[in-house]
Amino acid sequence: MDYTVRLVSPALLLVVLLTTGQQQGGTPTRECWMSCQRHVTDPSLRARTCGSCLPGGRVDSWVQGLAGQRPIPRAPLVSAMKDPDWRVRWAAVRADARRQGVTDRRALADWVMAEPVSSNLTACLTAARAAAEAGASSAKFLRDAGPRGANAAARVWGRRDAIREALELELYAEDLAVRGSALAHLAGFLSRKPARVLLDAMAARPESVDAVSASALKVVAGRSRSSVGRMLLDEAKPAEEARINRLFAVYSKELEGMQPELTVADPLQRRRAVESLRVYGPLAMRELERALGDSDRWVRRDAARALAEAEGVPLRTAAERRIESSDAMQARPWLEAMAREKGCVAFFLGTARDKALAASVRGAALAQLADCSEGARDRVSSVEPFLTDAQPLLRAGAVRALSGLTTRQPGVSEATTRALRDGAPEVVSAALELLTLQRQTSRGDEAAMLLESEHGVVRTAAAEALEQIGRASHVKALAGCLREDTEAAVRVAAATALGRIGGAQAAAALSDAAARDPDSHVKHVSREALRRLGFGQ
Repeated sequence: MDYTVRLVSPALLLVVLLTTGQQQGGTPTRECWMSCQRHVTDPSLRARTCGSCLPGGRVDSWVQGLAGQRPIPRAPLVSAMKDPDWRVRWAAVRADARRQGVTDRRALADWVMAEPVSSNLTACLTAARAAAEAGASSAKFLRDAGPRGANAAARVWGRRDAIREALELELYAEDLAVRGSALAHLAGFLSRKPARVLLDAMAARPESVDAVSASALKVVAGRSRSSVGRMLLDEAKPAEEARINRLFAVYSKELEGMQPELTVADPLQRRRAVESLRVYGPLAMRELERALGDSDRWVRRDAARALAEAEGVPLRTAAERRIESSDAMQARPWLEAMAREKGCVAFFLGTARDKALAASVRGAALAQLADCSEGARDRVSSVEPFLTDAQPLLRAGAVRALSGLTTRQPGVSEATTRALRDGAPEVVSAALELLTLQRQTSRGDEAAMLLESEHGVVRTAAAEALEQIGRASHVKALAGCLREDTEAAVRVAAATALGRIGGAQAAAALSDAAARDPDSHVKHVSREALRRLGFGQ
């Protein structure tokens, strides 16, 4: 048997990948391969060129591979200038420019001028699309193309009706990416808004293809970080109400189909769903408003940012409007979103100082300082006035603002000690949260003493803190809470903490609660804690 190792050529490897359906052999790579085969006829040149499709991943990658040859062969480039895909044609022009030692735009202008007026649509269409892709008009794009640039631009503009017809036809292509590019390029060529171009094109199209038109505008909106709702509303005219309503009907049906994605259990899926709502803008206000109440803070934050975009205002402006007459729960997503914005320290401190706002909102704004990437060095001094404020919610917010700092930073330990001795349960609970987040294991005894507080929220926070900073010496106090506390939330927290600390006494307390506690949730948590400790089925 022959075990000789045979080397596989790049071309053969590409064929194998395309045939077996590997990810690298996707549609762009396959189109690139077919385009290369169509224009590169020399077998040896094919072997050196078509393999560029594999790592390139673009339909014109093979042209770039051809341009790396020395000397650059001209025949395949001339053939590629007749390719049905404008990207291949434009790549061929650029490669030919390198071959001649001239600029890309000079080679483009020369091509436009070299073609007879009766058959220069392909060249003119390529110039129009290349200019639009660069964000310029064809006249501006060809202005620096040498002595023939102005005449070439005039020829391109002279074929504007044919160019418009060709691009409008692509608006209804099967490939969604082709539709989006055609709309963006037509708008750029005509120096008009994409929504205006689409509405004009719809006048001569039946309602049966409205979904196709709507999808093209979505692609353009997504690329420009805009929204279809905003783009259409900005271009709306009374005479076009029927056409706009046709598009709105398409988008409304899509939004209705997305409802299940906003309520799935996985927060990452819900977050992706919120992200997909951004392209609808004002049309998705109801869905985005609902997402503000999501249980996941990242979903809430993204929904707030998307709503600000839908309203066409900066996030800070939208946040200031929303918190004016809000409570802490309503303000929460806006404060969470602002924590990632530049100027977050000034925003949160300004909100906290605004006595016209609810105390709960002012305190929540202080707490969000912990997530703000600015001002960590001066955080203690910034919140110092609020640590002794008459409002307990502001004192609690100021304590939570310290959670992003370390205990080594001057003032943090002192502020924590003062808060643990505060008379308001909100402040003590905030201090216990601070012990938990900073893993202050040396202060477990202080947390355990607060298991005897008269306030249920404090006892719950103390038990939750001991889950992270508790030791074996705290099991007795936690077991007592699990057995005797009158509030189920405290018993749940105590069971969870015992499940982490462990030991024979913890297991006995959990076993008793699993069998005897009157609350089903406490029983369930106790059984789960026992399983983590290795007891039970």
